Amino acid sequence: MASIKNLVIDQGTTFSLSITVADANGNALNLTGYTLRSQMRRSYGATSSTSFTVVSATPATGELTISLTDAQTSALKAGRYVYDVEIVSPAGDGSEVTRVLEGIITVTPEVTR
Repeated sequence: MASIKNLVIDQGTTFSLSITVADANGNALNLTGYTLRSQMRRSYGATSSTSFTVVSATPATGELTISLTDAQTSALKAGRYVYDVEIVSPAGDGSEVTRVLEGIITVTPEVTR
């Protein structure tokens, strides 16, 4: 089951969030070979989305970071969105998809442009 974390993103700024993925015993999950992905949408049924950049600088520690550039957040309309973060196990493990984080994003409007 995914953890829930609601986020606030300020329009026009760089956004970054670090996450540590753990196994069922609470130990850091080694993300070596995993595919990482994350998107946000205005609603669950929306066809358009904004994809986060997702990286794991040190996969063995289970840490990953999702981020958006200032240009990406400038393009977002202020308001409420939904998002999730998924990991896909290596093909040799059957390519199991696991949602590790989900929630609501509130994009606050930018004044200075």
